[in-house]
Amino acid sequence: MPTIIVVLAAVIVVGLFVVSSTVKIVQEYERGVIFRLGRLVGARGPGLFLLIPGAERMRKVDLRIVTLEVPAQEAITRDNVTVKVNAVVYFRVVDPEEAVVKVLDYVRATSLIGQTTLRSILGQSDLDHLLSERDKINAELQQVIDTQTSAWGVKVTSVEVRDLELPQTMQRAMARQAEAEREKRAKVIHAEGEFIASQQLANAAAVIGSQPATLQLRYLQTLTEIAAEKNSTIVFPLPLDLLQGFLKLPAPAPADVNGNVPYVPTPS
Repeated sequence: MPTIIVVLAAVIVVGLFVVSSTVKIVQEYERGVIFRLGRLVGARGPGLFLLIPGAERMRKVDLRIVTLEVPAQEAITRDNVTVKVNAVVYFRVVDPEEAVVKVLDYVRATSLIGQTTLRSILGQSDLDHLLSERDKINAELQQVIDTQTSAWGVKVTSVEVRDLELPQTMQRAMARQAEAEREKRAKVIHAEGEFIASQQLANAAAVIGSQPATLQLRYLQTLTEIAAEKNSTIVFPLPLDLLQGFLKLPAPAPADVNGNVPYVPTPS
């Protein structure tokens, strides 16, 4: 009886081993690369399929997008500035067979290529280019890395430069440069405002010079504005020609040959 139990248990264990090595389930986001006696058969999945026990083996490959963080890399830009930059690489496997056969570890290989490419691109660019045209840097990184990984069945979809660290001395120099730039723009704007104001004053002077009555109106308007300030005493000059308009003073008589002015009685 104990012998039968041992044999039965052995049969069950062998059966489970055969089933586990024969029946394979591949998820929707995976593919199973099959090798038969060491020779590549192809990729299968998703779903359930059977393997020949002892003759076939399978390696699963994930087809989802992988987010790979490239460690911070120190490099010297073309204008001799030391910077430290890290990036993120987004890639996915498009050919499971190539990803298994052509490279031992496609994730590690992609990471190393991302590091070397990042240092290379930084060394070929100026600091101003890195700061102002980051989208172009990302596109160039994506193109270069994707060209090298395409032979492994790996597609690099995007590369994003995350942080750009500068030395403290360079940060202070850039702050001074930005401050000087703001002061320059403020002075230019102020000068443009003064120029426009002078043009308007010149136009106003031309109008007032052509129409003397406008000067009197402006004078009265100024008096009104002064009176609105509620001052106790206001002293202002009064033009004589304005008084002549109100009093209707007669014009002075012309002088004779000897320079004497004839007497003209004032009407009572």
